Amino acid sequence: MTPSLMDIVGPEYTKLGFFRDVQDKMAQLHAYTEELERKKQEIQSILDGIVDVLAVITPDLCIQYVNPVFFRYFDDPNPGGKRCHEVFRGSAEPCAGCPVQTTLATGRPDRLTYLDRRGERTIHFELVSAPIRDEHGNTRAVLLTKRDITLEKEYQAKYYQAEKMATIGLLAAGVAHEINNPLASISGFAEALRRRLPQLRQRLGETDPLVQDFNEYIGIISEECARCRDIVLGLLSFSRQRAYAGQRLDLVQLVRDTLKILAHKIKEAPGVQLIQDLSPTAVPVCGDPSELKQVLVNLVLNAMDAVLPQGTITVRAHAHGKDAFLIVEDTGHGIAPEHMDKLFLPFFSTKTQGHSIGIGLSICYGIIQQHGGEITVCSEPGQGATFRVRLPLEHPTSGENL
Repeated sequence: MTPSLMDIVGPEYTKLGFFRDVQDKMAQLHAYTEELERKKQEIQSILDGIVDVLAVITPDLCIQYVNPVFFRYFDDPNPGGKRCHEVFRGSAEPCAGCPVQTTLATGRPDRLTYLDRRGERTIHFELVSAPIRDEHGNTRAVLLTKRDITLEKEYQAKYYQAEKMATIGLLAAGVAHEINNPLASISGFAEALRRRLPQLRQRLGETDPLVQDFNEYIGIISEECARCRDIVLGLLSFSRQRAYAGQRLDLVQLVRDTLKILAHKIKEAPGVQLIQDLSPTAVPVCGDPSELKQVLVNLVLNAMDAVLPQGTITVRAHAHGKDAFLIVEDTGHGIAPEHMDKLFLPFFSTKTQGHSIGIGLSICYGIIQQHGGEITVCSEPGQGATFRVRLPLEHPTSGENL
């Protein structure tokens, strides 16, 4: 009979060796656990550092995991196990064009952008879906990334708008120049004919129909030339690219002075209420007072057209941070969404023909741009409109009075 290890070294020594092996294994397992925990913490730190919303979606469109950024954008405190379209879109049915479903069907990444409108917030999201594969290469889940690109889209829109307006400005300058010369000739010859009228009256008599027709026609030609001259001046003002030497002025006082000019116009519309919400202290800006007044006049007159026969116009002027703000709000009929991106284009008007040629807002846009500022509008149909002008705030030197 072959002696066992216990026979050679004795039972106590055998037990001791067994426990040592167990202790070694436990030490190894503890080290493995610590290493796994360290890697888990590292991965979690990476996930926490991602500024986009991350979600792992199962093939039945249930949310398996979300990172902490999810809770900055969505109110659901327990999204796990719920359908992604219910949590992200509030929809009972899967969304049309869903990139998650495309990735599940094809096994390839997909991309989509959409506007998330909930309450007062509108967020522009970019969605990217990527497959998570098992050991056989099959798609077992989808990693969905939702990136907030609202600011990026706004900057892009402003850039494209500025480029478009610059191009239109050049075109407007060329057209204005070409029109100006023949217009001057027509106006000059009309004036020359007017000077001949006394001779015509002497020969034919004051009551001769030919004299009356000549008088009427020359008057019409002169009036139309004056109207065309105003349009040309508007085009040149819109297209003019010059840096304002500017003078330091108080925006609040400028608003008061301008509204005095408009007082008689507002009195003609008794159903229109004008509210002034002006800063109690001076709001210093640097600019051309006559052109800034022109901007306010255009905005207030547009607001009047929007609220007639009854409504409220509120004019605000205040400073915030490094900027001065001039705001004109009205309770009128609002602006249709399809018109919003065309408002500042020359010759675009929503007014009936004959009431506007559509260059007022484009001139305002050009003036504010040249003052280093910005003019924006927000509106909902039936909810009025708000035009917001932002100008760089000037800081008066010590002891200076505006």
